[in-house]
Amino acid sequence: MRARLAFPLTALLALAGCTVAGQAADAGAEQVVVGYQSKTINTVTAGTLLRAQGFLEKRLGDGYQVVWQDYDTGAPITAQMMAGKIDIGSMGDYPLLINGARGQQSEQTRTKMIAVTGYNQRGALNTVVVANDSGIDSLKALKGKVVSTSVGSAAHGLLVQALRKEGLRDTDVKVENQQPPIGASALQSGNVDALSQFVAWPGLLVHRGEATVLYDGGALGVPTLHGTVVRESWADENPDVVKAFLAAQRDATEFLWQHPLEAAEIVAKATGLPAEVVYLYNGANGIATFDLPIKPDLRAALDQDVPFLKSIGVLQDIDLDAFVDDSLVPAGGTPGAVLSGKDEICGTEVADRALAGELWLDGATATHASADPTCLLKAVKAATTAGKKIRAAYVPDAGTGTRWFADKSTWVRDGDRFLPFVTGAAALAYNTAHPGSRVLAYEKAVTEA
Repeated sequence: MRARLAFPLTALLALAGCTVAGQAADAGAEQVVVGYQSKTINTVTAGTLLRAQGFLEKRLGDGYQVVWQDYDTGAPITAQMMAGKIDIGSMGDYPLLINGARGQQSEQTRTKMIAVTGYNQRGALNTVVVANDSGIDSLKALKGKVVSTSVGSAAHGLLVQALRKEGLRDTDVKVENQQPPIGASALQSGNVDALSQFVAWPGLLVHRGEATVLYDGGALGVPTLHGTVVRESWADENPDVVKAFLAAQRDATEFLWQHPLEAAEIVAKATGLPAEVVYLYNGANGIATFDLPIKPDLRAALDQDVPFLKSIGVLQDIDLDAFVDDSLVPAGGTPGAVLSGKDEICGTEVADRALAGELWLDGATATHASADPTCLLKAVKAATTAGKKIRAAYVPDAGTGTRWFADKSTWVRDGDRFLPFVTGAAALAYNTAHPGSRVLAYEKAVTEA
């Protein structure tokens, strides 16, 4: 299976390299250089979607030329910002803090975090996966194994904190510091035993049938976020450009709220990622919630991240009060892209986000919302019976709430209820705690529903 799928994955990952997407500035035009990560899809409102829709160019108007630079992780964006070669960047929480700390080493390199892109309150934007035939079924089974991650990223933080929670030491596993596409290839080839990464790599590998989730980041319960950062000296000289960028980011955010399916297709086309994977994270009730303000709980999460980053030796110190400043964020509405309406199969209202599922049929321009996982299974059964092809079905984990692919989840039947779990271990734990319940495969769950 791995050999058969190796070439398609390699072809996709080849798109992930760093590219400079701008041309030489027009005569007299002022360049604004934006560093982004096209495949880190919970930054799309400050990167891929923003670029594809031209919102920033529209806000800036004549006299400016935007140069887009695409990277795999936040580290090279920070390096370019320190060198004065990138004006605005977007990256995850750990790289943001490292960015701020490095910037504060000199007045000339200081940076500011000015907005959030996407976040998840429980940490589900990061996931540990293993190959399907690995035989590894728990974090404790990683002892003595090799795990690929990007050191200093939130995915690295997930790995270390999850291992510690299981009573393992950091040294109980060998960490390979690799870029996400390199780590994905290493997992596929068997050169590493597990991969701990941020979106969209875990979802991509699972969707392609090349990996299984070992640990759902939502089980850690530690908020994770991505955000926008600027060079302070440049921002002080160009306040109108900063305001235009934030207004454009708001435009992209509202577009994603109002047109989540279309936004997923746009990002998929720009990145080469499957739209079904993009929508898993960025769609209605997606794993990522998009909004610009740095809310108090997210600010508190950054506070809590600092001592952890110090403990693993990637951060010395940072003045967060000087680094975090969302005072220029434009006013906007409540985050949208939430599943609602009436469940056509069960005839009930879709109201509880912790239960609501979603069915995406091939050729459809809209999805079907389900009130709960059992209703979702019934919708799948009705669609397949009618000869319709399913692009994707999504359900929230019964324990963590993490949205996942229904056909890649492990199911438990408890009486008349069908409960999905991202990991097999979580399903077995529920089964053990609830006598009379049964663990069953997705296909069996659909049949019994």
